[in-house]
Amino acid sequence: MGATVTTANTNEKTWSGGNEPMGASYGKLMMWFFILSDALTFSGFLAAYGFSRFKFIETWPLADEVFTHFPFMHGVSAPMYYVALMTFILIFSSVTMVLAVDAGHQMKKDKVAIYMFLTIIGGLIFVGSQAWEWKNFIKGEYGAIETKGGSLLQFVDKTGKRVALSEFAATLPEDRTQLTGSRATWFMNEGSLPTYSVAEVQAGFKAHPELLVRTETISNGDEATLKDTKIEQTLTKKKHKTVLTRAESEARLATAHYVVEGANLTRNEYGSKLFADFFFFITGFHGFHVFSGVIINIIIFFNVLLGTYEKRRSYEMVEKVGLYWHFVDLVWVFVFTFFYLV
Repeated sequence: MGATVTTANTNEKTWSGGNEPMGASYGKLMMWFFILSDALTFSGFLAAYGFSRFKFIETWPLADEVFTHFPFMHGVSAPMYYVALMTFILIFSSVTMVLAVDAGHQMKKDKVAIYMFLTIIGGLIFVGSQAWEWKNFIKGEYGAIETKGGSLLQFVDKTGKRVALSEFAATLPEDRTQLTGSRATWFMNEGSLPTYSVAEVQAGFKAHPELLVRTETISNGDEATLKDTKIEQTLTKKKHKTVLTRAESEARLATAHYVVEGANLTRNEYGSKLFADFFFFITGFHGFHVFSGVIINIIIFFNVLLGTYEKRRSYEMVEKVGLYWHFVDLVWVFVFTFFYLV
């Protein structure tokens, strides 16, 4: 005995394709699936960052001390200002994308083109700003010393203000040779030599008795006291790095092993090495998404100018690209919160 299915309209083919069971076209539905999978990927990355930061919280860099640069304002400390501007530009580009989608619904070709163009400009500014931020992060500003035990030593004056290596390092008549494949044991290679050697930093520190060493460890409490034979000063900050006395500074500096300038995947002058690893990977992965979005937006922009969607009588492609663009904007909000605010 076989089962029989009776429908009101015998010509209707329920599973023949072409219908929209969820009220969305195939293209929009696939975009949502992609966004969901990508959201899970970013969630995993940010969760790994959060766990690592919690584990190494005492040596994690302070964002206010890392991201202090602003274009055309060299030497001026502007903590988080430029990052905030980048965030505003990216969010504003999301607004222009919304306007482009709305103009598409109204079949207004010129307005779609204008708002798409503004979205592209915002994306390019953000990607360029992120590249500029990477450059400063890699180059560094102050420099530090890595000890034989792997700890990081930074330098401050007796008011707690950071001091760059270039301000006190001595110049010694020593011959420094970079290890290359032909000069190193077992054909080891090393990156470019630091501007100063360990001996030059140690000699310069010895010649400047007003300097102190600051460790990468964050002290608990609201106050930190710098003590020396001649001066005692209290710093009132919620988060601060531990500053050693002059005697302790000299003892720690005696264990110096390597001069660190800026950050890379091996060393990091700002604090925990994992911070640089996560920063390069997560912000780079997000930057790749933004750059990809800009390229796609440019393609859609030219299609709008050519009247492709006007002929189709539908600007759904603009809407699908808009979904992706809103997603990368939303992801940046979480990246910005995790890396710069928390």
